[in-house]
Amino acid sequence: MKYLIVGLGNIGEEYRDTRHNIGFNVLDALAKASNIVFTDGRYGATATLSIKGRTLILLKPSTYMNLSGNAVRYYMQKEKIALENVLVVVDDLALPFGTLRLKGKGSDAGHNGLKHIAATLGTENYARLRFGIGNDFPRGGQIDFVLGNFTEEDMKTMDERLEMAGEIVKSFCLAGISLTMNQFNKK
Repeated sequence: MKYLIVGLGNIGEEYRDTRHNIGFNVLDALAKASNIVFTDGRYGATATLSIKGRTLILLKPSTYMNLSGNAVRYYMQKEKIALENVLVVVDDLALPFGTLRLKGKGSDAGHNGLKHIAATLGTENYARLRFGIGNDFPRGGQIDFVLGNFTEEDMKTMDERLEMAGEIVKSFCLAGISLTMNQFNKK
């Protein structure tokens, strides 16, 4: 069984440690913990992780956030991965920092990456793992906030939160979305 795990973010040094790139960070941490490396390819960098008979294609799109759907569609077709085996890891302003929520479907909530994926795939019925980045910014300061770096306080628990996100990704592939939501959405 194959799964496509998409971490949303923007390529380039200037975006590397920004809140908007938490999807990339989750996949990087999972790859590092699994001793696998990403290779650059069409529409993004990929790494392949095998766990208990499942193949996980980890994808960090190189299309920039607002065109993420192009990379998702390409790899779904190339790898012949069904929509129910796609998981998108995304930053979420509506959740406090480090909060992790798995959902089977939902709106884009104003997130341009999710908006483009839904438009490209023609549906919002794909799983997403929302990683809370908080919303401690003044009115009109949303763009600077999401493209800004995490605080020292956030960084104190970042490794643990990234590890937990990786566990959720693996559980999604091994146990399915319902069991994974029941197990992890309370934590």
